[in-house]
Formats: sequence, structure tokens, C-alpha cells
Amino acid sequence: MKKIILSILTVSLLIACKSEKKKVVEENPALTEETTFEATTVETAIGMLNLPAPFETESAVKIYDLQAWPEGELPKAPAGFTVTKYADGFENPRWTYVAPNNDIFVVESGTRSSANKITLLRDKNNDGTFEVRETFLDELNQPFGMLVVGNSFYVANTDGLYQYPYKEGQTNLTGVTGEKIVDLPAGGYNNHWTRNIITNKAKDKIYISVGSASNVAEHGMEEEIRRANILEVNLDGSGEIIYGSGLRNPVGMDWNPVTGDLWTAVNERDKLGDELVPDYATSVKKGGFYGWPYSYYGQINDPRMEGKGGEALIEKAIVPDVPLGPHTASLGFTFYTADQFPTNYKNGAFVGQHGSWNRSTISGYKVVFIPFENGKPQPPQDFLTGFIANLEEADVYGRPVGVTTAPDGSLLVNDDTGNAIWKVSYSK
Repeated sequence: MKKIILSILTVSLLIACKSEKKKVVEENPALTEETTFEATTVETAIGMLNLPAPFETESAVKIYDLQAWPEGELPKAPAGFTVTKYADGFENPRWTYVAPNNDIFVVESGTRSSANKITLLRDKNNDGTFEVRETFLDELNQPFGMLVVGNSFYVANTDGLYQYPYKEGQTNLTGVTGEKIVDLPAGGYNNHWTRNIITNKAKDKIYISVGSASNVAEHGMEEEIRRANILEVNLDGSGEIIYGSGLRNPVGMDWNPVTGDLWTAVNERDKLGDELVPDYATSVKKGGFYGWPYSYYGQINDPRMEGKGGEALIEKAIVPDVPLGPHTASLGFTFYTADQFPTNYKNGAFVGQHGSWNRSTISGYKVVFIPFENGKPQPPQDFLTGFIANLEEADVYGRPVGVTTAPDGSLLVNDDTGNAIWKVSYSK
């Protein structure tokens, strides 16, 4: 059934992507057939980035084909690390959250079908293996972000932020009614239904990531109100402000442990060619604008938005810090502050790359690590690989997404398509 669904999706995307440049010129009065687009070089926090001209390559579609892991095969980590399967038997385990009491919560939700529940895993004797597994909450609406603050358990459904009464150690909230404290815009393009949440150090604010309703505002900006943003609210949902904007699909969020800055991983726009636009991880300045939909990587105009306003916003668009490759679907993000891994991993960031569909050769399908020195990012490097079985045929064994530090200092990696959570540990 999955192959049939993917085949139908592939055909529809091929139709949509055919002659994208010609289509853009025909539909935009500000452009003509003689309009040319130029390659650009931009300076990021980790060095110069060369970007090709829009439409230098035809917008492509290549959908993955899921394969079973061969006997004895596992994802591959650097020397000294051990990879094990921490848990399986889920239905699309997209995200993991570790509560203050070290209970592990796994959200099971998806794009086209969704289990709409949260599963609790508890390691009672602190040996790194859970003994308790229970359904904690169900009958949700595409849940994603989870958060415990005091006596409240927060869940970010696609349509709103919900607050539940909670006591530390509870194994389920089944039957408990949560209060919707923030109404969020639902629906939208591809996987932009996810709503992640984190709190700040003072634990008096909640930050909510809300992806765009489109690829590049093709349904009009009126459909993008309060979207492509990170919102900030009080613990009761009041006092909402837009903390950061112009972020097409921000998902993973965390605080830089050295500088205190908010960081996020952003899934950038499609249909400008194989190499555009690179996803990125970036610090988010309060009130900062990051380009979407009018421009990318600062003041590089998106030709599809020519003549549609946004000039004042483009002028102040901030260049993101760390490019992570085009169409990699970089979604998971966490700073590593534990002590199990070697010291060069301390205060660096892990990024889960869910993998491409809008590229002639698939990219992503791995976890990368961004080293940080004195709070400043360095070029990313591969960390957990081996998920691509056959590059040419787009055969994959899974799709990493959420990355979370476990209580023992190991790294938990959600493989939502493979319905498993991988554990990466270091043996000193």
C-alpha cells in the first residue's frame, strides 16, 4: 500500500514540477522570457556559501523506497560509538521528549495517517533500558511537541497548544481533558503540520514553532498569518508575540548552552532546482526576519515572489548561520550538554535529517553534528549514517528525525518511517 501511495504522490509531484521556470515566468508579470537569474555567494557563520542560479537544474522528484534492514545491519556511527535499537513497534515515532524526572515520552503521529498518541517509556532502575511502556495520552490531533513545566503537561497538536494537569510520575493521562490555551493555524503543505514546543531557562515562557502553509506563499500571504514563525507565549497561553519570522518550517529548537541564544533547524523551500535552497540551522534573534517567502540566505530574491512586495522585509533579512544541504529535510535539533560523549561533542548540536524528495539524487537520511567552539558553530560533519541502502534507486532503511539526549548521556534518534528509536552510546 505504501508503494502505491508513493507512486501516486510521485506522479502528482512530477506534474507540479514540470518546467517550473517557464511556469513561474508565465504566472508572474514582473518576469519575462528574457529574465536571467544569477548564481550568488553569501557569507554564513561557518564560511562562504556558493549558491547556483534559480532553475539552473530542473526541479526533480525522487521519492524514497523503504527497505528492511539486512540481518545484522545497523546505522553507522563514528569509531568508539555503539548503535543499538532502543525501542520499536511504534506507528511513526516522530519525536521524543525527556521529562524532568527522566520519563521518556514518544509522540506517534504522521502526515497522511496518524496514531495521534503519546507513549511513555520509563527506566525504573536507571540501567539505560526501559521497563515500563504505556500509552500516556491518545485521541490527539497530530501531536508533536511535548513539555512538562511544574504541574502541567503541554502538548502541541497541529491545531493548538494544550495544557493538562499533571503530577510527576503519572503513567497516563487517558481520559483527562486538556485545555486549549493557544489556537494554532492547522493544515498546509507537505509535513508542515508539526508544532514543536520548548520552554526557557526561567520556565516562564513557551516557544512554539509553526511551519508555513505552502512552499512559497502560492496560496497568498493571507494563508500565512502566524505561520513560518516561532511564537512566544506565557505558560497560560497569553502574551503571544512573534519571536522570529520568515522561517519556512522551523521544527527542532534548543538553547545554545554557552551564549543562551535560541537555535532552530529549518526546512527550506523547494522547486528551484537540485541545489536550492539549502536547509539550515540558525540562531534566532528576537524580532529577526529570515527571508521566507520573499528571499533566502539574506537578500537573495526568490524569483517566484518578484513584484509581490516584501522589499522592506528583504532589506532586513538575516543570513542563517549553518547551511545543511538542499532538501535534506533538517528537522531534529538538540545541543549536547551531557558528559558521556568525548569532549569535542560538548555543547555541539545534533541535527536529524529526514531526507529529500525534491532532488534528482536523494540527500539527507542521516544525523549530522555541528561542532561549536566558544558558542560559535563550525562546519557540520556526518554522525549517524547508513540509512541509504541504494543511492541511485533511492532505497532507504529509515528516516531519522527527532534527536534527544537520553538521561544516561546517549543520543536517541527517532526513525519515524522505520518505526524505531535508535540509541547511540559511547564506550570510554
